[in-house]
Amino acid sequence: MDFSLLWKTLLMGVIEGLTEFLPISSTGHLILAGSLLGFANEKGEVFEIFIQSGAMLAVLVAYRERFRRVLSGVWKDPSCQRFVLNLALAFLPAAIAGLAFGKAIKSQLFKPLPVALAFILGGLLILWAEKRKHSIRVSQVDEMCWLDALKVGCAQCLALIPGTSRSGATILGGLLFGLSRPAATEFSFFLAVPTLTAAGAYDLYKHRHLLSRSDLAVFGLGALAAFLSAYLCVRWLLRYVSSHDFSLFAWYRIAFGLLVLVTGFFGWVNWNAP
Repeated sequence: MDFSLLWKTLLMGVIEGLTEFLPISSTGHLILAGSLLGFANEKGEVFEIFIQSGAMLAVLVAYRERFRRVLSGVWKDPSCQRFVLNLALAFLPAAIAGLAFGKAIKSQLFKPLPVALAFILGGLLILWAEKRKHSIRVSQVDEMCWLDALKVGCAQCLALIPGTSRSGATILGGLLFGLSRPAATEFSFFLAVPTLTAAGAYDLYKHRHLLSRSDLAVFGLGALAAFLSAYLCVRWLLRYVSSHDFSLFAWYRIAFGLLVLVTGFFGWVNWNAP
C-alpha cells in the first residue's frame, strides 16, 4: 500500500468514526471526502459502507456488558426479549425502504450538491426540534415499548437521504416521540448494530465481483480507524448529551453545507472530481 493511499484510507476511516454517531451525517461527509480524495467510484462506495462496520464494533465494545446480558438472557428474560424485539422492529422500516428505493436514491442524491442542501435543511430541522418543549415519557431504553421502537425506525428511513444523518434522524425522532435525550441517544447506538451490519453485508455481497484480496488491507485499515475514532466519539457523546442539546451540531451542519455550496459555486473546490 503506497503512502498516499494509506493516509487517505486512515482519513476516511476517522471521518466515518467521528461522524457516524453524531447528528451530522457520516454518509454525507464520506461522499464529500471521497470526491476530494479519489474514492468517488464504485469500489470506493463499497469501502465507505464497509468501514461502517468498524463504527458498529465500537458500540459492541462500549456496551459489551449490555449485549452479553442480552445474549445470555434472550431465551428466558422478558426484558432482554423486549430489547431484541424493539431493535428488530426499529430496523425493519429502513431495511424495507432501502431495498425498495436505495438504488434510485443512490443514483440521484449521492452527489455533493444534494448532500450540502441536506446538511443545511437538517441543521434547520434540529434547531426547530430543539426549540420545541420536550415531553418525556421514556427515560431509559428499557422502558421503550414496541411502538416507540417502530416510530424511531420510521424516523431512520429519512437517513436514506445522504446528508440527513442516521443518528440525527433516530435521536431527534426519539425526542419528538417522548424519549429522553440519553435514551434516544443510546437507542440510536444500539440500532446502528443491525442497521450497519446488514448494510455492509448486503453491499459487500452485491459488489463482491469488484473486490480482490489486495483490497483486504485497505478495507481492514479503514475499518480499524473507524472503530477507534467511533469508540472515543460514543463515550464522549453520552457525556455531552447529559448536559447539552444538539444546537451546536445544527450550526455546524448549516455552516458546512454553506461552505460546500459557496466553494463549489465559485469553483474554489471541485466537489465533483472523480
